[in-house]
Amino acid sequence: MLALTQSGFIGKRIEECRPEIKVEFVVIKTTGDKIQDVPLAKVGGKGLFVKEIEDALLGGDVDLAVHSMKDVPAQLPEGLTIGVVPAREDPRDVLVARSAEGLRDLPRGACVGSSSLRRAAQIRAIRPDIRVESLRGNLDTRLRKLERGDYDAIVLAAAGLHRMGWRDRITSYLEVEDFLPAVGQGALGLEFREDDHDVRELLAPLHHSETAVAVQAERSFLETLEGGCQVPIGGHARAAEGWLELSGLVASVDGSRLFRVSRSSPWEDAARLGVRVAQELLQAGARAILEEVYRDSGL
Repeated sequence: MLALTQSGFIGKRIEECRPEIKVEFVVIKTTGDKIQDVPLAKVGGKGLFVKEIEDALLGGDVDLAVHSMKDVPAQLPEGLTIGVVPAREDPRDVLVARSAEGLRDLPRGACVGSSSLRRAAQIRAIRPDIRVESLRGNLDTRLRKLERGDYDAIVLAAAGLHRMGWRDRITSYLEVEDFLPAVGQGALGLEFREDDHDVRELLAPLHHSETAVAVQAERSFLETLEGGCQVPIGGHARAAEGWLELSGLVASVDGSRLFRVSRSSPWEDAARLGVRVAQELLQAGARAILEEVYRDSGL
């Protein structure tokens, strides 16, 4: 449902810019969509939510794909590009709770639902007493599981709830200063064939430079760490007045060890900034955590 809403939003923007064009939508179910009963960290592999769509692009079955950037692997297939990045929605995570006002207000031993190792690690770092249980499914499925009492609270991305018009379901926002989101969270990426100049020109008015350069730094950070959804990694960059600030995080799954680094650079050094933050984290002790996670998960 969220994917269709996001695609519909982009389609509407295209038609507003070019009224003579009618956008046709093609629904493609990905591996990540089909596997709903296994935590993402145990599924393995990268590109769980994009591979089938990228195959359709390469095969000429579709001309444009709308992705949540947090689902897009650092390396794209040859011949494809994320050539346009629209303005970002709210990148923060949010708590949706049955009674408490915030994460720190949940009762001792409360059960919180999340499919993300990154979220679980940061929750445990803040509240070691909380039980974090796996939560999969689309947004409305997750909310229904909370309503029927499976969890005391769940953690979701603000962007998805905003785009669905469900802001009223949000109990509290988890601020970036305390709780880092996933790399690319809140941003959409428009992927198309690299040599398709007509589509590139069509989409150009939707591009947002500040978001694009921030996401570039975040993805460079993730690529340097060789991370994916199987690893507790968070990253967020802010772009303003020609400068970028990037914060990166690597945590142990149990939240007992957490390394965080923040650095700044000019926009033109976005990719190098991502590499720098990643390398500093590795040197600070994150390398041992990553090796441990990869070893335990068999990756």
